Amino acid sequence: MSPTPNVPPPATRSELETTFAEFVRRADEAAKTGDWTSWSEMYTDDARLVEPTYGEFLGRAAILEWMSSTMATSPGADMVAFPVHWHVVDDERGVVVARFGNRLRDPGDGSVHEPCNLAVLTWGGDGRWASEEDVYDVNRFSSEVMAWIAARDAHA
Repeated sequence: MSPTPNVPPPATRSELETTFAEFVRRADEAAKTGDWTSWSEMYTDDARLVEPTYGEFLGRAAILEWMSSTMATSPGADMVAFPVHWHVVDDERGVVVARFGNRLRDPGDGSVHEPCNLAVLTWGGDGRWASEEDVYDVNRFSSEVMAWIAARDAHA
């Protein structure tokens, strides 16, 4: 019996952990350099990314275009790190669920502003993700960003 098209072979826990660690490393690198190309290469060519505020993006190229433009302007450009608060690996389903912080740069008063989201990453084979679905309370996330903007503007 031949493999089903577009269905990756099952992932081991080790593959999922290694791929997740590399995904996090590339996000940290991209936050420093502003170049999201290497990060986007963690997705399959036909990957799907769902983001509550921005919508759905189909394909690695669309994901890169969206992320590059979003992170080039404030407040995205002011997100300096994406620390992982925790993550869970489900090797039976080929899924990693993680809580990421979206740390904004110091607004000038030393306060920390870090709205969070959950990311559900689904294995796509070959060290890549077939999908990502971000989950967060849009109003709360926006309120936290607005608090950061107010603090930044107060110290400008």
